[in-house]
Amino acid sequence: MTNPLLVPIDAPIAYDQVQAAHIQAAIPELLAQARQALEGISSANNSPNWLNLVDPLLDATEVLYRAWSVAGHLNSVVNTPELREAYNACLPQVSEFSTWVGLNRDLFARYQAFANSPAYQELSPSRQRIIDTALRDFRLSGVELEGQDRERYAQISEQLAQSSQRFSEHVLDAIDAWSLYVEDANQLDGLPADSLEAAAEAAKADGKTGYKLTLKMPCYIPVMQYVKSSEIRAQLYRAYATVASEQGAPEFDNSSEIETLLDLRAQQSALLGYPSFAHMRLQTRMADEPEQVQAFLRELAAKSKPYAEKDLVQLRQFAAQELGLETLQPWDIAYASERLREQRYAYSEDEVKQYFTEPTVMEGLFKVVQRLFDVRLRPHEQKLWHADARAYEVCASDGTVLGLLYTDLYARQGKQGGAWVDSERTRRRTDHGLTLPIAYLICNFAAPQGGKPALFSHDDVITLFHESGHALHTLLSRVDDPDASAFSAVEWDAIELPSQFMENFCWEWPVVQMLSSHVETGASLPRDLYQKLWSARNFQSGMQMVRQIEFSLFDMLIHAQETGLTITQVMENLQQVRAEVAVIIPPDWHRFPHQFSHLFAGGYGAGYYSYKWAEVLSADAYAAFEENAYQHPDGARDTLDSNTGHRFWKEILAVGGERPAADSFRAFRGRDPSINALLQHSGLGEALASTH
Repeated sequence: MTNPLLVPIDAPIAYDQVQAAHIQAAIPELLAQARQALEGISSANNSPNWLNLVDPLLDATEVLYRAWSVAGHLNSVVNTPELREAYNACLPQVSEFSTWVGLNRDLFARYQAFANSPAYQELSPSRQRIIDTALRDFRLSGVELEGQDRERYAQISEQLAQSSQRFSEHVLDAIDAWSLYVEDANQLDGLPADSLEAAAEAAKADGKTGYKLTLKMPCYIPVMQYVKSSEIRAQLYRAYATVASEQGAPEFDNSSEIETLLDLRAQQSALLGYPSFAHMRLQTRMADEPEQVQAFLRELAAKSKPYAEKDLVQLRQFAAQELGLETLQPWDIAYASERLREQRYAYSEDEVKQYFTEPTVMEGLFKVVQRLFDVRLRPHEQKLWHADARAYEVCASDGTVLGLLYTDLYARQGKQGGAWVDSERTRRRTDHGLTLPIAYLICNFAAPQGGKPALFSHDDVITLFHESGHALHTLLSRVDDPDASAFSAVEWDAIELPSQFMENFCWEWPVVQMLSSHVETGASLPRDLYQKLWSARNFQSGMQMVRQIEFSLFDMLIHAQETGLTITQVMENLQQVRAEVAVIIPPDWHRFPHQFSHLFAGGYGAGYYSYKWAEVLSADAYAAFEENAYQHPDGARDTLDSNTGHRFWKEILAVGGERPAADSFRAFRGRDPSINALLQHSGLGEALASTH
């Protein structure tokens, strides 16, 4: 059988045909081909230039990296024992190859010679930046190390990849392994009808009666928000709070993986001469030093903590007076918050959810993209990895296809939790033509129930728009060199700009009309209900702000150490951060770090602050649309301004990492970013006085 992973880069992947055996056969073969080609490129005697160095390097690796991206994607969305075994068998080989490339002195010397040659001076600024960045990355990959240090660096690189993968597997397996079967529907009093139906279907699928509760978000969140039984909420809270920790199944405990990762990261940075992993990571960020990031986070905390404390006081008073909860337990917070929202704004999230049906939301999202950028998304026939997955062509106004978007929106067994975007391949132009980008957009929403379309909460809609911003960053790219693409070259603390920018449109009345149609009547969200939603936009925004600051500061502090930490020290650091910035202190048995995949199985180690850093950029960028909004006679504003949208595309999305993110922001906004828009959008406008 032809291996579907060995097709040319411009041919589609037949996802429905990819099997574990294909991965185990393709990856070693592609690694061998790439290594042979790179050995020839690095040992060449000619004067290095773009055509004999950079282009051949991409030619030698693009099919390999695409196949590995597909393997990693399938391992995340349709995880099976066979796929996991194949992926884990190939992971050390891919890690070793990547380390070998980074330590390849001959290749490094060729790039150095290119940078010092007249040919470099003839390059465009974008291509000069690619060469400069490559030299920086070689140094960060240990190319200048000698002897035992060099050998140790290679060992660490492989061990880091394997430990991160184990961390991810433990979280997935621990969540998949836990369930609670409830026989009596009265114990689930308050749970919305669609969530109750889903729980009944899940139990039935297991051959049981009653209702099955899990830690997947489409189940967990409604239970915590709506179920009246404090006992049920407490069981799910404790189970989720201790996922992949020493309090659960030993084989899923991530304690040792956290210690291993922190120790290896500290060793790696020390080998390269940096005081800490955080110092090393910030070599590729907009921020310069860990102290600068900490100061930024503490400034935000100082401005937002008073609001958070006020939020909590009001919640406790309401819980005591209206719900009889004299002591607000951690598992009561989401439940009490939703009751307070209902009382204060006279609506519930479940009421709003009935209006956000998947077909209308997707159609509305596509209309927003069309209005902003004059770009259309249309269904594309292609067999993918699961019946839930969909394919779309992204087309310019003249019909030219710009790229492909693959979506997979529902939670299920064997699928990693969370939401993310990744690339199957990146846009590239060569003498042979143009290779178009392909992006994955993955979410974990509740699946359709009872023959009706899937219902999204407004938070789900925001998540979808957030991820669409990431997807647009690669799909609307006009960057012809992959090494300058958004996901390759944009500084990590600016990568969230397009995603957080897109979230803002979910709050605008004209957009909400496009996104909503009631599951029973087809009516769009009523204006009075929208006004309630808008009024509640910054409900508990202070508490939400300090929660993100807590995660970000914790991340930066544990990675700013000269040495690794024990799990006890990790938890002590978390408690110290909470004492400084948090208003809600979880129980001592809470084990949040053990499932913090952003830090330990993703790219956000010493980088979680990026969400807040980039939110300053995104809020300020969106303010340009507010300034150019059309005011309707009824008072509603329309921020879908195509002129501003095209400028955002031209200066932010199209250029990717061809220039520093700060330059792209200034090109769009005409000035440096200001924190004021973020504070204003977060309902913390009174804090503006202290920024002047």
